[in-house]
Amino acid sequence: MSRSAITIYHNPRCTKSRQTLQLIRDAGVEPAIVEYLKEPPTADELDALVRKLGIQPDELFRKKEALFKELGLAGKELSRDEALQTLAENPKLIERPIVVKGRKAVIGRPPENVNDLL
Repeated sequence: MSRSAITIYHNPRCTKSRQTLQLIRDAGVEPAIVEYLKEPPTADELDALVRKLGIQPDELFRKKEALFKELGLAGKELSRDEALQTLAENPKLIERPIVVKGRKAVIGRPPENVNDLL
């Protein structure tokens, strides 16, 4: 498997993200790593990710994050474009980690979800 066959949207400070990365490496794969807080995905990139995940953009929000409440997002109905733009502008709100392989993606919560891609 080539190095870039799997990509992880990773936050090194997140325990689940580190555990997921380790699971991938334990399977003998060195993924491409995107530290999404340093290199936030665009709204278009996020749109592609949610499509691969098979979810709606509002399902990608970390609703327990303080910033979610600070921005007044709790209980607010956002359009698809508004949700994607909000996530692009506030990458801290993106659920993590996201692991992508080809046309499929999973959220590594729990980390074992990544086994579906390995």
